[in-house]
Amino acid sequence: MVVQQRQLTEHLPTHFAIQSIVNHRMQPLRVLRSRSPIRARIQACATVGLTSDQIVAERSASAMDDYLKLEKLGEGTYGVVYKARHKTTGKIVALKKIRLESEDEGVPSTAIREISVLKELQHPNIVRLLDVLMQEKKLFLVFEFLSMDLKKYLDLLPKDGGMDPVVIKSYCFQLLQALLFCHKRRILHRDLKPQNLLIDNLGTIKMADFGLARCAGVPLRVYTHEIVTLWYRAPEVLLGCPRYSDAVDIWSVGCIFAEMFLKKPLFQGDAEIDQLFRIFRMLTTPTEESWPGVTSFPDYKAHFPTWTENTLEKTLSSRMPPAAIDLLKETLVYNPVRRISAKAACKHPYFADLDKTTLPAPIEDLTDTNGLKAAVGHDCGILNNILSNSNI
Repeated sequence: MVVQQRQLTEHLPTHFAIQSIVNHRMQPLRVLRSRSPIRARIQACATVGLTSDQIVAERSASAMDDYLKLEKLGEGTYGVVYKARHKTTGKIVALKKIRLESEDEGVPSTAIREISVLKELQHPNIVRLLDVLMQEKKLFLVFEFLSMDLKKYLDLLPKDGGMDPVVIKSYCFQLLQALLFCHKRRILHRDLKPQNLLIDNLGTIKMADFGLARCAGVPLRVYTHEIVTLWYRAPEVLLGCPRYSDAVDIWSVGCIFAEMFLKKPLFQGDAEIDQLFRIFRMLTTPTEESWPGVTSFPDYKAHFPTWTENTLEKTLSSRMPPAAIDLLKETLVYNPVRRISAKAACKHPYFADLDKTTLPAPIEDLTDTNGLKAAVGHDCGILNNILSNSNI
């Protein structure tokens, strides 16, 4: 079957701006000499800790009174997501209400990140941020509405049925295209999971919830390891590695890829140590030979049980075709340096028979991107300093 896709041509409207005022507790930013494409994001992130009246939303045709809340879709740490309808146009949107608990606390850092990242990442496989609105002590992010996420879709599948293999292939390629788009711009999502992947009835899948996204500096810097829902967390993060790269997103995609075939998580641990051991049981316990430096990680223990047989292929051979298993193996390589990149994954033979003309996004340029990375590296370093100093 051919998956019908929608060619999205709309661009993210510039409905808002965040006033770039640096909090008095932070050192002033030095002005960037060049007109960098990341400059707006750096300035946006500099607002961490500001009070709500310092967040400036440009007045567009939309205001909170123009939306009618229809139902609550979900609730998270920083707020609630509603399905809503624009009273005039009838357009259905998703309203993400961000709680501003007090004037002293200001806007949550996750909201600042999501706004600033989505402002830059305009891609058909990344959810579109349509507007940002303020109402009293509440910040509302207005997103395009997609009726279902991948987790709900998998849960609704019949017990004796599964996802169409062609759909799985299309979804996986679209996710890798979106990741390639992000990684070329030094953006790490860091929280990929089925709940954060939205789908429509036209065969499109979109990455959402960029609240934990980071700009990867050059060289890699120290990050918090409290990222990514446990089942999709890369082993270097589970072992407390203080520096990690965009390879953490690739591991997550691999886990999601397998889950689309299995209809259940590949590694379903109930705690970090259990998660590690489930990975080790299937992929073997890592050693210095297979993963140089692993024994020096903070949470590595010399007394870890030793599993020596890799059972991945045996476990999945009845559910996944050989080419899919080969791609999965490449995404689940222990050593992040050797783990396949989004660019290389897009060129994997598994996708050779995918009709790419039906995809919603133009095929990302798979040529060398070192020039782009060098251009944004300096600005990302400044951004990461801002985030670090702000305890985000």
